[in-house]
Amino acid sequence: MSANAPRVLVTGLNGFTGQHLASVLQRAGYEVHGTIRSDEAPDATHHVADLSDMTALRAVIDRVAPRHVVHLAAISFVAHDDADAIYRTNIVGTRNLLRALSDSGAVAAGLGTVLLASSANIYGNALVDPITEEQPAQPANDYAVSKSAMEQMAALWTGKLPITVVRPFNYTGAGQSKQFLIPKIVDAFARRAESLELGNLDVDRDFSDVRDVVEAYGRLLEASPRGTFNVCSERGCSLREVLRLVSDLSGHEIDVRVNPAFVRANEVKSLRGSAARLRALLPDWQSRPLRDTLDWMLQQAPP
Repeated sequence: MSANAPRVLVTGLNGFTGQHLASVLQRAGYEVHGTIRSDEAPDATHHVADLSDMTALRAVIDRVAPRHVVHLAAISFVAHDDADAIYRTNIVGTRNLLRALSDSGAVAAGLGTVLLASSANIYGNALVDPITEEQPAQPANDYAVSKSAMEQMAALWTGKLPITVVRPFNYTGAGQSKQFLIPKIVDAFARRAESLELGNLDVDRDFSDVRDVVEAYGRLLEASPRGTFNVCSERGCSLREVLRLVSDLSGHEIDVRVNPAFVRANEVKSLRGSAARLRALLPDWQSRPLRDTLDWMLQQAPP
């Protein structure tokens, strides 16, 4: 890595998305720095800074002097049971970061892009298919409300900071926590489990591969557009189809049972996005088939 390599600051660097993004950015020639929690080990590129700690955020920004910032740190599990923490982290924490950036000398030094990760969950049960960025927000859970409010709050800073907002639809891949649905399914088949309890099997989702999602993020930093972009595969897939694909790939069958306790209130029935705006900017960006992602996850699953 060149001593003059441009730096990117990634909040939540050690998370699922952050680790995959770091690889993309390093291949692109960036020096990657990140914020981590106080219970993680700091080093020259991993800096302890909680989103609630404005002093620590300012210190990290001054130390790193980033060319770009990617804000991934958030509570991203929809069923997280602490609503207060969701709002504190996803809204107030983001505002703290934006204020710290605005108060620093980063803009004067040539800050390129502040990429904020929102979520397609803000669309709720939209009555259009596919969903474009013009679709009004109809959040149906605390997580979605927090992301929608985060976007509205961030709009107050667009005159001061070069903000790009991404709304990823569902994505998955090797290394994602098993509290999320697809890794839970893949793990059960990899272990050759006899049965599996899930929630509503009739929901339909637009699934992407984390490797494709972070590639889009990295390329958006280079393009430095302003505005909001869906990041999605543009293909809908039911959970029943996911189960069939993993069964075919693993050569194993599982007795799948619906547990009413896992069926969420206000469940979003269908989410399929349009990536036309993203593809207009990045015409050669591709989203690989879900089957390829599931095969990769099975290959990486512990024996």
